[in-house]
Amino acid sequence: MSAASPLARGPGPLDGLLVLDFSRVLSGPHCGRMLADMGADVIKVEPPEGDMTRYSFPRVNSIATYFSQQNCGKRNISLDLKQPRAVELLRTMAERCDVVLENFRPGVMDRIGLGYDVLSAENPALVYASITGYGQSGPWKDRRAYAPVVGAESGLTWVQGKARGGAFANDVISHGDVYASLECLAGILAALVQRGRTGRGQHVDISMTGTLLAINEHVHWELSDIEADGVVASFQPGDYPVLTVADGRTVIVSGHPADRGTFERYATALGRTNLIADPRFADVALRLEHFDELLGELHTAAAAFPDPDALEAALAEHGLAMGVLRSVREVADSEWARQREAIVEVPDRGGGTVRIPNSPWRFSDADSGVRGQPAYRGEHNREVLAELCGLGDEELDALEADGVLSSRVPGPR
Repeated sequence: MSAASPLARGPGPLDGLLVLDFSRVLSGPHCGRMLADMGADVIKVEPPEGDMTRYSFPRVNSIATYFSQQNCGKRNISLDLKQPRAVELLRTMAERCDVVLENFRPGVMDRIGLGYDVLSAENPALVYASITGYGQSGPWKDRRAYAPVVGAESGLTWVQGKARGGAFANDVISHGDVYASLECLAGILAALVQRGRTGRGQHVDISMTGTLLAINEHVHWELSDIEADGVVASFQPGDYPVLTVADGRTVIVSGHPADRGTFERYATALGRTNLIADPRFADVALRLEHFDELLGELHTAAAAFPDPDALEAALAEHGLAMGVLRSVREVADSEWARQREAIVEVPDRGGGTVRIPNSPWRFSDADSGVRGQPAYRGEHNREVLAELCGLGDEELDALEADGVLSSRVPGPR
C-alpha cells in the first residue's frame, strides 16, 4: 500500500451495517466516523453548498483537514433537498438502511419530508438518531445551539470559570459536540441490540445540554446543598498540582494534595516527610487553609528531581500517577502513539497524506480504525444511487442535468 492509498482494514464489528448520515460540522459527523471506523458503510449526504467544515483551514487538495478528520472513510453523495425528486431518492435509500443520523434542529427533517415518522413507516427496523442542542421536546428545542452555547447553558463553562477564579471563557475543545456524538453512538448501538430482539427500530434523541450534565462528575455536589468547608469535595481535580522538575519540563500529578492519605503520599514520595508534622498541614481543613503554601512546598520538592522519569518513579512507588505536559504534536510523535496506532496517515487526495487521530477501540476478534479516505462532495453519487436506487446511466445523467445531484470532484490533472 503506497502512502497515498486508501487505508484498508479487515472486517469490523459493524460490517454490513448501512448508515445514511445527514449530519454536518461535528457532533453527527464524529458519530458517523466512529460507525465507519467500526466497519459500517456510512453514506454522508451533503447539500450543494457542502458541509460548513469544507470551508475551514487548513486545506490540502481542496479538502479541509477538519473535514477529513470527521468524515474519512464515508462515501459521499450530494443532493438538493429542496427538490422533491432528491427527497424521493433519499427515502428509497432509507428503506435499505439500518441507521439514519442527523443533527438538524427539531422539525427540519420533518419539513424536508425525511423525518422519523415518515422513514420509520417505510422501514420499521430503522434506527433513527438525532443530535440537537436541547432535545426533541421542551421549551428550548427550537433554539440554535453549538458547543459554546450549550457549554454556557449546561453549567460547564460556569464550573470551568469558577475554577479559574471567575475568568469565564469558551473552551477550545467542543465538548458539547464530541461528547454528544459518543453518547449518540452508544444510543445507536443499544437500539441495534434491541432491534435484534424485537425486529423494531426506534428514534434515539440525544441533547448536547443533557449530555454535558451527564458527563459532569460534579453535578451531584453542585445540587446537594451540602457545605464542603474543611474537606476536599468531589475530588476537585482542578487543584491537582502542576509541577516543574529540574530539566524544565512540566508534569501534572493526579490526587488532591490536601486530602487525607493523599497528602502523606505526596510528602513521602517527594522526600518531605517533615511536612506531615508541620502544624500548617495537620489536617485537611488546615491544608486547605494553607493550600498555596502547601503547593509551594511541593513545587520546591519537585524541582530537586532531575527529570520527569525520576519523579514518576518516586510517585508511583507511593501510588500516585503523573503525566508529562505535552503538546498534541509531541504525543502524536511518541513511541506510545506509534505502537498504539493512535495517529494515522490518510490520503490527501493528491498523492500525499495528512495525519488524523485514530479511533481508540481495539477488538480481539474484529478490526477497527480509520479506513478508506476523505471524499469530495458528491464523489459517490452515481455509485450509491445505482446501488441503492437501481438507477442507470441515463437516469443519473438526467438527475445531474436537473440539479438534483451535484458534485465538486476535481477533474483530471
